[in-house]
Amino acid sequence: MRHFAALSLLMVLVLGLGLECQAASTAPAQTDAAMRPASPLAGAGQLVLVVAEDWNTTQARLRRFERSGPNAPWRPVGDAVPVSLGRTGLAWGRGLHGQQLSEAPVKKEGDGRAPAGVFSLPRAFIGPSESSGASPHFPVHQVTAQTVCVDGVASKHYNQLFEESTVAKDWDSEERMLRPDGLYRYGLFVDHNAPSVQSGAGSCIFLHLWRSPGAPTAGCTAMAEPDMLAVLGWLDAAKKPILVQLPREELVRLAPAWGALELAAK
Repeated sequence: MRHFAALSLLMVLVLGLGLECQAASTAPAQTDAAMRPASPLAGAGQLVLVVAEDWNTTQARLRRFERSGPNAPWRPVGDAVPVSLGRTGLAWGRGLHGQQLSEAPVKKEGDGRAPAGVFSLPRAFIGPSESSGASPHFPVHQVTAQTVCVDGVASKHYNQLFEESTVAKDWDSEERMLRPDGLYRYGLFVDHNAPSVQSGAGSCIFLHLWRSPGAPTAGCTAMAEPDMLAVLGWLDAAKKPILVQLPREELVRLAPAWGALELAAK
């Protein structure tokens, strides 16, 4: 009887140890899953991908993607087209990805770099004489002589686009959206450094028309008019479109972690 009791006790200890080991082995996995950050692409059904060869190039390629659901693969829409970047290349911006994700330049006001990362695309803008050109499913701001985007870092309106007559002026520098050269006849506002605005982290970032093929910008992403119109006509606010703009090496590194391995293969 004593042998049976001892054997029973031994079995209880072994089973307990096994369950403890099993719990110990599964708990970290559950913790890791809980701690894993959400993909900055989550919730988006449309994606504008801009890929440069390195941080300092002024040229890149743009391609559109969409997907049918949150776990569906990204499918290309149309062909890749050339775009121009800032005159000094790219730097990490402030967006859906967080902030700096590697040792590389960080976007600052006046640095001539376009922001790298993942950004929402909240609205389009068109010139006062344009009928539309944008999708009926996407918000559009019609530019007037009063439309400005503030880049004065001391202003409480820094990095905001609005009609200047609607607020008390507290800035000494702005982008006037009605330009004589027509570069802002069609464009998109990029939610870099928004909605939580950090003074001096960069402002007034757009997708817009280029001055000429290959001509760099002050920090925006520019393209030919037919390509800009193709983007504007395709956008649907209900699909929560985003911009992913990265050097190729960063895209290859980050796309798998973001659940979008297919983007790195393009």
